[in-house]
Amino acid sequence: MPEHTSFFSYLLAQFPALQQNMSVFGESFVGHQPVDAHGAEPLAASLALMLLIVLLTLLVRPALANRDSAVIPEAKLSLRTAFEVWIGYWYGLMKDMMGPKRAKRYFPLVGSLSIFILLGNLIGLVPGFSPPTSNWNITLGCAAVVFVMFNYYGIKENGLGYFKHLFGPWLGWPLIPVNLLLFVVETFSLFIRPLTLSIRLMLNMAVDHLLATIAVTSIALFLPLPVLVLGTLVCIIQVLVFCLLTSIYITLSTEHEEHEEHAKGHGAGAPHAA
Repeated sequence: MPEHTSFFSYLLAQFPALQQNMSVFGESFVGHQPVDAHGAEPLAASLALMLLIVLLTLLVRPALANRDSAVIPEAKLSLRTAFEVWIGYWYGLMKDMMGPKRAKRYFPLVGSLSIFILLGNLIGLVPGFSPPTSNWNITLGCAAVVFVMFNYYGIKENGLGYFKHLFGPWLGWPLIPVNLLLFVVETFSLFIRPLTLSIRLMLNMAVDHLLATIAVTSIALFLPLPVLVLGTLVCIIQVLVFCLLTSIYITLSTEHEEHEEHAKGHGAGAPHAA
């Protein structure tokens, strides 16, 4: 996507020594280009975004410290209400998908990602800011965390059985080549997940931000409100897609062994019922 100047460009320009020390980051992984001040903008935006999230949580925490008053909803919309609605939605979605036990265990990952990606998307609607989620380095970092964690959860829950399911159902000795082919396909599908997660989010946010910028600057008097409404919808949808897929990946990686035990339980109980 074409590069353009944002507020962070001027912020980094105020620290000449910082710009000169960008060489310590070495070269980029893709293209092997030296990292300059402009290339560090997404990282600076992400760090500012994380500081903002920490600040917002510190503001909400006192309202939840008292358990007696925390269970009583506030009469009007507030920061605490917004957090409760957003977090409650994602926890309810995960609970319906994987059950309350696993939802409570894995919610911190999905909940944190949803807030970071949402604010990272929405910041692009503010004039003078560029969304960090429109940069592949940021989205790939988020997807890499998801990839590492759902594989870790799967191995922790199922042990070697997590790798066993990559071969598919046992088809017998004559069809071992089919099981090996399934293993290759499933392994490829497993490693392609972070790429599809990161590229989908990056392209959607980069194109959305670019089109919104062109539209607003072209017809700034009449078009900003509809464009901002559409941009907000796109931001929310992209959070939903990313975190929903993350929840699905975690569910699939942690339910295999439980499913087998459930099936064995039914098999053992069938003769008893007869």
